[in-house]
Amino acid sequence: MKAQALFQEADRARIRLAVTQAELATSGEIRVFMEDECKDNVLDRAAFIFAQLEMNKTELRSGVLIYLAVDDRKFCIIGDAGIHQKVGNNFWEEITTEMGVFFKSSLFVDGIEYAVRKVGEQLSAHFPFHKDDVNELPNDIVFGGGES
Repeated sequence: MKAQALFQEADRARIRLAVTQAELATSGEIRVFMEDECKDNVLDRAAFIFAQLEMNKTELRSGVLIYLAVDDRKFCIIGDAGIHQKVGNNFWEEITTEMGVFFKSSLFVDGIEYAVRKVGEQLSAHFPFHKDDVNELPNDIVFGGGES
């Protein structure tokens, strides 16, 4: 199934809202990227997308990407150097495992919302919001091919 067809506008709105709410408490940035296929190693592909979306250019290096390839049933979460240094590999692995539980029950939006919430909690703990913070990256879902 095509990623854009799997996530209807109401689903997209829920995900955007989750990202927006998570970012209210942090200077960190969260993006969600979806595409149909991932023929590469999922971490390599996510790292490529991370760079393509210029997530590695945030001021505090606190960007986090939630990546999904729906047809290939591959997904992962990667964080930039600033947040990764604070939370380590186990954090990303735990969230990915929990997302998998949601996904096995076809609760895709719930799984993404869960991941966004957990990432937001860590970002706010390590990169709290400051009154002069600006939203460095859009909160919209990005679909493969640059469409959102």
